[in-house]
Amino acid sequence: MTEAPEQPIERAVCVYCASSRTAHPEYRAAARRLGEVLAGEGVGIVYGGGAAGSMGALADGALSKGGHVVGILPRFMADLEWGHKGLSDLQLVEDLRTRKHMMLTLSQAAIALPGGSGTLEELLEAITLKRLGLYLNPIVMVNTRGFFAPLLELLTHAIEERFMDPRHRLMWQVVATPEEVPA
Repeated sequence: MTEAPEQPIERAVCVYCASSRTAHPEYRAAARRLGEVLAGEGVGIVYGGGAAGSMGALADGALSKGGHVVGILPRFMADLEWGHKGLSDLQLVEDLRTRKHMMLTLSQAAIALPGGSGTLEELLEAITLKRLGLYLNPIVMVNTRGFFAPLLELLTHAIEERFMDPRHRLMWQVVATPEEVPA
């Protein structure tokens, strides 16, 4: 475990994903495949540092192809032994807010896989930061099993109701499979 660096990691993406072990296996398969694809392209991964669910599958996929995977884990989660043991680097931080900040700071893009409230909160924070001009990198949703369709519908509704401008749709990209994620 190391102290968190200040500078971005060369050619790295932040990946938001879930730790759920009970979600449909297709989500874990897509996470593993994304890890393999990114590693194959020489793109490092910065993620939440977990070993379970899509988090573990993502890291395992990348590591199986020789990829560089950095986990950012709050200390309380490390104390619960939630961290992945085989990562290239595991950085402990004080809280979830610092974790989210580090994940974006160390990467050149944000990719969201399906997940629960934590994953959705991370994705929406990245979109909000982009809207405010505080995050300028690409944001990509991997829409496995059509997972993000309800969220995209809600964002469209927010645009229709004039809470967001139509040009805000350009702040994110949606792909169906890990192979479609821009490298």
